[in-house]
Amino acid sequence: MGCDAGTVAAAIREAAAVITEHRDELVKLDQAIGDGDHGENLKRGFGFVLARLDESTPDTPAAVLKLVATTLISKVGGAAGPLYGTAFLRAATAVGDAAELTPELISTALQAAVDGVVARGKAEVGDKTMVDALTPAAKAQGATVAEVLRAAADAAEAGAESTVPLVARKGRASYLGERSAGHLDPGARSSALLLRSFADSA
Repeated sequence: MGCDAGTVAAAIREAAAVITEHRDELVKLDQAIGDGDHGENLKRGFGFVLARLDESTPDTPAAVLKLVATTLISKVGGAAGPLYGTAFLRAATAVGDAAELTPELISTALQAAVDGVVARGKAEVGDKTMVDALTPAAKAQGATVAEVLRAAADAAEAGAESTVPLVARKGRASYLGERSAGHLDPGARSSALLLRSFADSA
């Protein structure tokens, strides 16, 4: 089955369901080292994305990704909206006007997304942010779209787990200093959840 606009839109719908399912977990993670709004903000944001998709299904994968991006940027508060919005926007630009996504385009889109997040948030690996999950994910390779996304999800999950012992150097968690160690970063966790959802959809 080709990875066309309809398939990408269906994957976004599944991801929205996953974020809703894990809302409370993300809230708890963020209460520990942030301001506690990550799960709710993302759930609300993806709710607005679903409403937009109900109005019309864009005709290319890039157009679907751009719809997600613009909705998250305009509707989600905190750091998550601009960062995830930038990730989806850069991914949309990377895949261009392709009617279907190939494994190569998925890899290119993942790298573009990470580059966007790094540029926007000025974080690097080891800062205890979503970058710790996304950077290893962007190196994923595979012969099929599903293989690339599975490898990306595996890498993101390991990357997210690697944030637990880290002391945060970016974002609200950095205000806690040493006390931020011992906690899973909520942005890294949500990044891993999204990539696992995309892999499952593929």
